[in-house]
Amino acid sequence: MKQLDVSAIKDGSVIDHIDSKSTLKVADILNIQNEEQVVLVGMNLTSKFLGKKGIIKIGGKIIDQKEVNKIALIAPDASVNIIKDYEVVKKFKVEVPEIIEGIVKCFNPNCVSNYNNIKAKQHVVNKNPIKLQCHYCERVMSVKDIVLI
Repeated sequence: MKQLDVSAIKDGSVIDHIDSKSTLKVADILNIQNEEQVVLVGMNLTSKFLGKKGIIKIGGKIIDQKEVNKIALIAPDASVNIIKDYEVVKKFKVEVPEIIEGIVKCFNPNCVSNYNNIKAKQHVVNKNPIKLQCHYCERVMSVKDIVLI
């Protein structure tokens, strides 16, 4: 069987175990626009855990907590590896926080958070599948309703 080798990154982040359908959404969250960065996006790779998975490797970028929180909403089974000098220095599974602030727009057009200068805030009702309840209007959103800010 032929196998494609992917070069290691010296410093950066690897997001693994992404549900294959969500891989490009996760890549979009990471806002990869630096022409100098080495970026690998793999989709529909074989996974014992997910069946099919995605993986994203980004050289020169350490993802921050806000990005991790967004990824957790889109790909709750994902894991993150932080790489320094070709070694994994930190590895963790993404975790959906109990309260989401300033990340998701309320899908209710009449919600006060959509037309006043109020930071959007949701409470997590269910982590997998994701269900969020708006702090202000109390509407419940599922993953299909989520629009990231």
